[in-house]
Amino acid sequence: MNIYLKVSNATVFCNGHLALEIAIKALGLTGEVITTPFTFASTTHALINCGLTPVFCDIDIDTCTMSISKIENLITKNTSALLPVHVFGYPCNVYAIEKIAKKHGLSVIYDAAHVFGVEVDGKGIGTFGDVSMFSMHATKVFHSIEGGILTYENEVFKKEFNLLRNFGITGPEMVAITGTNAKMNEFQAAMGLVNLHYVDEEISKRQKIAYMYRKCLKTIHGIKFLEDMPNIRHNYAYFPIIIQENDYGLTRDSLYEKLQSYNVFTRKYFYPLTVDFDCYKSKFQCNIPNSRYIADRVLTLPMYGELELDSVEKICQIIQDIYLNIVS
Repeated sequence: MNIYLKVSNATVFCNGHLALEIAIKALGLTGEVITTPFTFASTTHALINCGLTPVFCDIDIDTCTMSISKIENLITKNTSALLPVHVFGYPCNVYAIEKIAKKHGLSVIYDAAHVFGVEVDGKGIGTFGDVSMFSMHATKVFHSIEGGILTYENEVFKKEFNLLRNFGITGPEMVAITGTNAKMNEFQAAMGLVNLHYVDEEISKRQKIAYMYRKCLKTIHGIKFLEDMPNIRHNYAYFPIIIQENDYGLTRDSLYEKLQSYNVFTRKYFYPLTVDFDCYKSKFQCNIPNSRYIADRVLTLPMYGELELDSVEKICQIIQDIYLNIVS
């Protein structure tokens, strides 16, 4: 795993969520942590479960990742860390985040659930920050049915991670710290070892699918999508589109329902924002217009290695036909 991800250290867990909580505990974070509301529930839950206060930073519309220009205004004397999220297989601006963190003496934990195999300037994405958490859930590019990985360059974390994932046990009659049961089981490990042989093939197939989507969608008014970033090895984990209803003629929700009627199943991902979950409503004051704009307009289209290219063309043709029926 270390070799494939190009990292110095990697510790595996039964799932990504517990891995993230363990990373937070091991770093001894306190007070406030700046993060994004445009993410899966796990990111926010992990902070809350660890007794921390999430402070929500808006995203950039063009990347869907945490806006670099807005981070520093949110830093206070109570801020202990940044928790950015790499989304859809697209990495955050890791160099800018590193610069801000060093300037203010903050830890950085990346939610890297979506970016297994992604590289920045030839470096494994898991080498950035203090710790990165990768998910190996069955929906990911690489999976072990369920699982998580923490990667880190500083070997000092290894002992702490191992203790925290195994109840804090240090010997037959000794428990040193309060831990939990987050160990990966043998079946998960076996599945992961098998799938690791095929991950590059899977990424290659997804790349072709992404290119076909872009080719077919680029002429449809009101449909926007993310392009490849320079100096990045992408993994094509998801293919999100943004529906601009004034140009396309339908809202995201209406297109979602129409596509379902054609048996094309998409996801509103991420929607709603974590701050809008019932459990968090009215608990946080945040200025996040870009996050709300994207969350209200995003759809992820079908994306998996065995998806035939002619099926991709059919999906795009359906989206085109829906548009033409509206404007005609």
